[in-house]
Order: sequence, then C-alpha cells, then structure tokens
Amino acid sequence: MSPESVLRQTDVENMRSIPAGEIVLRDEGTRTEWRTEVGAFRLAAYPVTRELYHAVRDRTPGDSAGPRTPMTDISWKEAVEFCNVLSRKAGLRPCYTTDEDRDGLDVICDWQADGYRLPSEAEWEYACRAGTSGVRYGELDEIAWYRGNSGGEVHDIGTRAPNAWGLHDMIGNVWEWCWELYDPRVYGPYRVFRGGGAYDPPRGCRASCRRKSHPTFRIDDLGFRLARTGG
Repeated sequence: MSPESVLRQTDVENMRSIPAGEIVLRDEGTRTEWRTEVGAFRLAAYPVTRELYHAVRDRTPGDSAGPRTPMTDISWKEAVEFCNVLSRKAGLRPCYTTDEDRDGLDVICDWQADGYRLPSEAEWEYACRAGTSGVRYGELDEIAWYRGNSGGEVHDIGTRAPNAWGLHDMIGNVWEWCWELYDPRVYGPYRVFRGGGAYDPPRGCRASCRRKSHPTFRIDDLGFRLARTGG
C-alpha cells in the first residue's frame, strides 16, 4: 500500500493540532500530584479503527466487528509496532526502536522523530481536558459510550460529541494506551491506559482516571490513538 493510500484511510488525516501548555496529573491511589509541561503536538481526532489497523498491517479482519469501531484486543507492544509500520508507509521517521523483550522495557521513543507514536500520559490528559478543569469535558451521556448507554458494546468512532479541540471518544468507548510506565518500582513493566470504556461506570470515565497492565495485555475495550510531535 502506498503512503498516500494509507493516509487516505482515515483517522490519520484527521489529526488535531494541540497547543503547548501544562497539566497537573494526579494518582488517586497514592494521592500524589505532579505538574508537567506539554509541548505542541498533534493528536488523532479518533482512536485507531479496525479499518485503518488492518489496512496498514495488510491483514484481513478476522472478526465481525464493524470497520469504524476502534481497534481493540491490541497490546501496548502491538500498538507501538503499528506506529512504526504506519510511519514507514507514510515516509516518516519511526519513533520507536524495538526488540523482542516481552516486557517492552527496551523500547525507546525518539520524541523528535516525525512519525506516529502513542501520546504521553500528560499529552493525553491535557488534550482530553481541552482547557476544562472538571471531571469531564462535557455531560457524560453526550460525550461518551459507557455502561449506562452503550448496550454493552463498543460503538463506531465519532458518534458522541467532541471536546473543544475536536477530539472524539477521549472518554468512554475504549480505553487508550499511553507511553508511560505506571509505577516501575511497584508494577514493573506495566503501562498506563486512559479514558474509560463502554463497559465502565461513570467513575471509570473521568479525565483523570488511570489504569495499568502488562504491555502484552489485550482486552475488548482497550485500543489506542495516534500522536505526532510538533504542532
């Protein structure tokens, strides 16, 4: 597949420019807070869809889920690999160096590369909030698919209201992998994911909610969203 056809597939075309700023992150378990500066970057308006994922990987979908639903059952390591494959097909410099380490601890991110990558945790929450400071950027039933309205299934992207920066599904529908280790002193290689999913109660669908798992973990309400360095 040519770079041009890959970029036409979708969601990659729909990246939003996110201005520089700062965010205060909070871990509810340890009740600690830390302030982080965020440089200008670009973030996809939607999670990666099954349509895009299979087109980039030159694979035939093996399930009955719709092409415009978010790609789920995807591990952190597979998400990183996808970013590199897409970057190469688009003629961009890949962000990640990878190897066969099951724990993913030897993966290095080149934050200056122009290719696709996962957002940092700070980038994710900063973009999710889009200048707001409340629990969410809007009324839950209007912005998210969650336990109260999803009917127990993941829905097509972009069918709920976006935030002020034009980002859909930042809360609800599927959780999204971020770059960071959650707490390596306690949880070793576990990586962060954010945003809540279609099966979660309101408490799980908040801008500040953090969860974690091993980088090989897969489940049917966990996907990812593409980012690029630079505004």
